[in-house]
Parts: sequence; C-alpha cells; structure tokens
Amino acid sequence: MEFTTLLDAMNQASGFELYRLRAAIDRVLADPKWLIAIRSQLRIGQEIEYFDARANKLRPAQVREFRTKEVLVRETDTGEHWLIAYTAINLDGVDISIRDNPQRGLSRHEVAIGDTVGFLDHAHRQRSGQIVRLNDKTVTLNADGQKWRVAYGLLHRVHNSSNAQTINGELIRR
Repeated sequence: MEFTTLLDAMNQASGFELYRLRAAIDRVLADPKWLIAIRSQLRIGQEIEYFDARANKLRPAQVREFRTKEVLVRETDTGEHWLIAYTAINLDGVDISIRDNPQRGLSRHEVAIGDTVGFLDHAHRQRSGQIVRLNDKTVTLNADGQKWRVAYGLLHRVHNSSNAQTINGELIRR
C-alpha cells in the first residue's frame, strides 16, 4: 500500500471524514478473521516485529502468550512485556515508512505568465489560478477572483483539459 498517497488524501479530508474513516477501520480490524489469520501464523517464542504507534516505528519482540484479542510479547531491546493487538504484528515485512516528501514545487524557469498553476492556501484548500507576474521568489496569480503571491516551491502544475485527468501525478488522456 502506498502510505504517502493515503496520507496526502487524508490531509485533504475534514475532521469528520477522518473520524468516519477511523470508525470504519476500527470495525474492519475488529473482525475475527484478522485475528484468526494472524494467530495461525504465530508460535510461542517466535521472533516478530510489531508497529508501536506511540514511537511510530517497528519494534522487535518475541511472542510469549496468546490472549483472546491481544498477544503478550517481550520486546527484544528492552525486555519489557506488552499486550499488543494481533493486527499490529508485521508478518509480511511491510515497509511502514510514510515518506511525506512534499513536492519541491516549480522553479522560476518552469513557469511563465499565463500558465495555470495550483497551490494550497493557508487553510490547506486547493487553489488554482493564472500567473500574472513573475517575481524573484514568488509569483503573482489570479485565483478565484483574488490576487495571490505564492512561493515557487509551493506551486504545482494544473492540467486544464476536459479530456485529461491526472492520476499519481501523470497526465492520462481519455
């Protein structure tokens, strides 16, 4: 799963939408099929890695005891015992990194007066407009009937075509 794309989508969502998504995810994770599928692959004494949400990283551990909804593990590094959710165990060696690399934006040499570009405003709403002036560090553009001064690094291309769509940053024509 591409976590960066998912994080970008979540950053565009409202608080209510995120709450609703969390409720749906909690309901899916509570389904016993996940617990059964994971537990069937575990053995007492098995070395595993689990995701520690507090530390936001994987931790090595050893399975010590099975419980109904959780598993008791002993952390390899600290020797501490923790009850963790079965679904926190990374059995498949999934890369859990979320690379929140904002795009570098556009340089002064990549835009021209009249180009249509987009950016996120102060309230993190997507805006787009036409460049009317190039400054040393910013562009001046008209967006939604207002003039904006936006740093080059915050700009991205906007493809205006009724027959085009962007998917994962690539232009797809119908």
